[in-house]
Amino acid sequence: MLNNFDDFPVHQTPEPLAQPATSDVNFYDRTWFAGYARDASYYFGVAMAVYPHLGILDCAFSVVRPGGLQHCFFASRRAPLERTEMQAGPMRIDVIEPMRRTLVTLDDNDSGLGCELMFSARTAALQEGRQTLWHGARRFMDATRFDQFGAWTGCVRTPDGEIDVNADACLGTKDRSWGVRPVGQPQVMGAPNMPSGFFFLWVPIVWDDHISQAIFFDGPRGEPLFREALSAPLFCLDGDIPDAANARFEKMASVVHRVDYHPNTRLAKRAALKFTDVSGGERDMRLEPLLRFHMKGLGYGHPMWRHGVWHDELALGHESFDPNQLDLLAIENNHVQQVVRADDGTRSGIGLLEQMVIGPYAPAGFGGFLDGCKD
Repeated sequence: MLNNFDDFPVHQTPEPLAQPATSDVNFYDRTWFAGYARDASYYFGVAMAVYPHLGILDCAFSVVRPGGLQHCFFASRRAPLERTEMQAGPMRIDVIEPMRRTLVTLDDNDSGLGCELMFSARTAALQEGRQTLWHGARRFMDATRFDQFGAWTGCVRTPDGEIDVNADACLGTKDRSWGVRPVGQPQVMGAPNMPSGFFFLWVPIVWDDHISQAIFFDGPRGEPLFREALSAPLFCLDGDIPDAANARFEKMASVVHRVDYHPNTRLAKRAALKFTDVSGGERDMRLEPLLRFHMKGLGYGHPMWRHGVWHDELALGHESFDPNQLDLLAIENNHVQQVVRADDGTRSGIGLLEQMVIGPYAPAGFGGFLDGCKD
């Protein structure tokens, strides 16, 4: 099962590149982007992934503005053999220059959404630590991810009007990940597992001359399963950005978080982080949410358009919903990102607070599978 990449010296196993090294059905390879205005006047998200063992490629584009509806476009198709063919119906992603510039296009369709957007990097590609999580004896997540920060130019068309996107006003975050994590239809594998839960927090922030990033996976008692934080320099759009091998970034010795929740929900009302560097220096960051985006608009946990589900040779869909009318304790509404203003006492920044809390989580007082904050 050869594809064009097999003509390059990039193999990692004796198998052709179209055949993943693992036979785990949940293997995936995903591209994800966010774009958000410095004044939090809009947020848009982009997602596309291929699932080689499921034979599926799916993608989505979603936009929200303060006080308005969140509009969503979805597409799914049979996965192409050529991995550079990143397109489903009217939506496509073109890597113009690897780890530098990417073009996202959504042509006219029934959703009323469309875009021509160019992402340009302002940081080197930053590799996160390998994220491996277990459910009993089974490894249900084993993934590698790299991130980049940048800016967007172009336009977004919505049913509510057009958004002019320019690099001065619109920041961007890129996330490329691959490996194994639960996708597709729930699998029954012998004896049923007891329900379990986890706490997830991801916080990329853009400051004037650098970025900071933190990621947390905690267990039900608040025990850290994976935690990592770093800072890295921010370069000009036309600057000489180092390649990934020469990325200049500083990993923190430790990072801790605190999240306060809106009553009767699991939605962050505010949050705080403490970075400690290798010399013992501390940096406290306060995060104030400004605009909420529901990740189901990109297929994460969506009842119909969830990732890795077969629909047809090509299937398109769309929906719009009011974020303020959702049941925030429903599982499909649990996974959110919020545009946040950050402050460390001397500097201010803007970025994202992504969270998902499923099951008991003792530090927040959550005792059930999806109960809300009692305070």
